Amino acid sequence: MPEHLNMLLVEEQTLLRKTVSLTARSLGLGTIHEAATIQAAERMLRDHAFHGAVISLDCGTGQGCEYNLSLLDKVRNGGSASVPTIPIAVMVDRATTDLLKELRERSVSRVILKPFRAKVLLDAFATFDPKAPR
Repeated sequence: MPEHLNMLLVEEQTLLRKTVSLTARSLGLGTIHEAATIQAAERMLRDHAFHGAVISLDCGTGQGCEYNLSLLDKVRNGGSASVPTIPIAVMVDRATTDLLKELRERSVSRVILKPFRAKVLLDAFATFDPKAPR
């Protein structure tokens, strides 16, 4: 296991972010850096290298809902301080065939459907440790 895992959680809901972050720390999973917005996550990704990320993708409301995959693209195309191949999990409210195809093309390691229990996120973060049992 790396000396200390640094992971990124991008989620607008404060309570969920705080719960996962504190629980991960208490379980010794590493440090979860929290971002409430894509813009905050972009700044963090530019300034810090992460061992993995869990990113909430919201579709928004209205006709022709589209997910914003720009943060995934930025990481995968080398536009961050992290290696482009870090494990990334995404949280979505619904998983369409088209979305799953786009996520697969971006090498997303896990898709988490909302609503979920915080333990699901902790399990995702635990898999970012390259020496963790699978």
